[in-house]
Amino acid sequence: MWMPPGQNQSWVSEFILRGFSSDPTTNRALFSAFLLLFLSSVLGNGLIITLICLDTHLHTPMYFFLCILSLLDMGCVTTTVPQMLVHLLSRSQTISFAGCWLQMCIFGAVGLTECILFVVMAFDRYVAICYPLRYTVILSWGLCTRLSAGTWACGFFFSLIHTFFTMRLPYCGPNMVNHYFCEGPSVRNLACVDTHVIEMVDSVISVFMVVAPLSLILASYICISQAIFKIKSMQARCKAFSTCASHLTVITFFYAPAIYIYMKPNSRYSPERDKQISLFYNVFSALLNPVVYSLRNKNIKGAFLKVMGKSRVIC
Repeated sequence: MWMPPGQNQSWVSEFILRGFSSDPTTNRALFSAFLLLFLSSVLGNGLIITLICLDTHLHTPMYFFLCILSLLDMGCVTTTVPQMLVHLLSRSQTISFAGCWLQMCIFGAVGLTECILFVVMAFDRYVAICYPLRYTVILSWGLCTRLSAGTWACGFFFSLIHTFFTMRLPYCGPNMVNHYFCEGPSVRNLACVDTHVIEMVDSVISVFMVVAPLSLILASYICISQAIFKIKSMQARCKAFSTCASHLTVITFFYAPAIYIYMKPNSRYSPERDKQISLFYNVFSALLNPVVYSLRNKNIKGAFLKVMGKSRVIC
């Protein structure tokens, strides 16, 4: 759809999200698969949030940050997946310009906030393992609140910058976005002008919000590994290494695709590959985080059994 602002120009008033396939049979199969992933992600993260809120034994800095992570994961999938599910079964795959702007901004804010939250969580584990006796003194509730507020503020601030620079570009050509949601690089590829400056802005944001946090995380886990080597018990050492390895797996699962998508130049844009890779930090990461960070945790399992026990007594 085109809206002429003048005699020689036109601008896009809506975008068409191409999605994964135009074949109805394939789309129905994809709908079933993504619906299952979406429900599992929302229920898993929702369960974590509920258990942490209900069980007072989980009211510690570590579980406070886990609760925020689950909230962010729910926000990530609910921003993009429901619309994708509708488009898989609908003939119309359009999204308004304003809707695209909002989706890009919210998804970016949630994703960038999660980038910084992983640093905070790594710092939490560093203090817990390296300074266990001073853990509650160092990570007071006041500091936890400020760290949480700071991650949200940075996430939304840099997302607004990214969205503003991307959506203010003139879109006067094709409006077919080869993606399942309005992600910055995919939308930017349709701009009628050279996007080199916007690519530079995104690269700077990526350095501050992806590369720098990832470096801090790796530094934290190096210090944690040094502390683990000092543990005399082989069983305790293996358990600690197992936990760190699973956490680093989730972090890699989230950061590696994001670095690839947002830090490569527009000349290397590959829509089919990019939208598949984006599933890792959008859908799969939200499903994996509850399993690795929480559902494997004995305290979370204990809280779940306690809640189930109370429910049976009430019934």
